[in-house]
Amino acid sequence: MDEVKVVVAHAERATLRVGDVFLKVDADQARIDAEVEAMSLAPVPTPQVLWRKPPVLAIAALAGTTLGRLGGPSTGSPAAWAAAGAAIRKLHDAPLPPRPGRSTAALTAELDAECELLMANGVLPADLVIRNRQVAEAALRPWTPAFTHGDLQIAHVFVDGDEVTGIIDWSEAGRGDALYDLATFTLGHEEHLADVLTGYGTDADADLDVIHAWWSVRSLLAVRWLTEHGFDPFAPGCEVDVLRSRM
Repeated sequence: MDEVKVVVAHAERATLRVGDVFLKVDADQARIDAEVEAMSLAPVPTPQVLWRKPPVLAIAALAGTTLGRLGGPSTGSPAAWAAAGAAIRKLHDAPLPPRPGRSTAALTAELDAECELLMANGVLPADLVIRNRQVAEAALRPWTPAFTHGDLQIAHVFVDGDEVTGIIDWSEAGRGDALYDLATFTLGHEEHLADVLTGYGTDADADLDVIHAWWSVRSLLAVRWLTEHGFDPFAPGCEVDVLRSRM
């Protein structure tokens, strides 16, 4: 009998693996619906949906491995990272999905409120928060909407050799800033940003300040949530180290 492995679990959702099947349990049916819709529209490899029975979504495992994880060593050749960049570009060039993204005004308000809480509760030093809020300003500008994954962590992209075999976890997909996806994918692995941009194949390297700004935005918004849900953003190479790197 196949072993049941807990891939990730917190108060909002859980993912289990049984053999070659992943079971995603989510009390928010709208989030599962959004994920299935995004996978059906995305012009890149995605997991096969095997069945749905709320609150569970069953998907098939992907071939290959991820390029690493936040806080851990990165793997894969420069060509593999470039292939990931090319797949991301293909997604961003696709027709826009129906799901709208957050406005710049809403994101700015959320970020300012989070920064206040981080400092008021002593979660992070005030100088660290203030400096990264300054860096973050470069991301809070008008952008041309693209089909974005919305949570394109390095652990969500699978490769086999130098080929992308699939991208998982599409619940945050919608219309957004393409540079946010690039920033999320390279968070904590800045040494591979040039390889990703080589595969992405545009003048995105002219917007490095915006990518750096999105690193600060994502990390500032994540620290308190991660701490409250049993994760450690203070671990080496993770979100707090990303914030420190901007000092």
